[in-house]
Amino acid sequence: MTSGENMNIRRAQNKDAEKIIELLNQVLELHAHIRPDIFVSGTTKYSRKELLEIISDDNRPIFVATDEKDDVMGYCFCVLMEQPKKEYMVQFKTIYIDDLCVDKAYRGRQVGTALFDFVKKYAKNLGCYDITLNVWEGNECAQRFYNKLGMRVKETNMEFIL
Repeated sequence: MTSGENMNIRRAQNKDAEKIIELLNQVLELHAHIRPDIFVSGTTKYSRKELLEIISDDNRPIFVATDEKDDVMGYCFCVLMEQPKKEYMVQFKTIYIDDLCVDKAYRGRQVGTALFDFVKKYAKNLGCYDITLNVWEGNECAQRFYNKLGMRVKETNMEFIL
């Protein structure tokens, strides 16, 4: 567990599920606003059942930032991945950030930065080569945030809508 000023970061527990679902909805609504052709407003990326399965999966840790009352202020869903050695590619481990969200009420208080810094240390301790994630085009706020953290574009995923 990491402590900051009135902030702790720890693995998510089943008791955090309701708040995490609420935050998943905040993210989904943002994505539905950006891409209503893809995302369905009023839903979440994971069901409660799926979320509880992820919480117990050591290869898919969810870290939560909590306040002094242990209320969840934000989360970071991670996936530990391994690139197998191939003739044309070296073998390495990576952490993929599947989702990172800070509750609207706590934005601007360095919660997202603290979560990312925690994941950096976690990944380093596991011997990972890098941390990756995807950001939807149109989510400029997230793009600026990740750029400030030192992330750079690794590859670009393009589409042609028919």
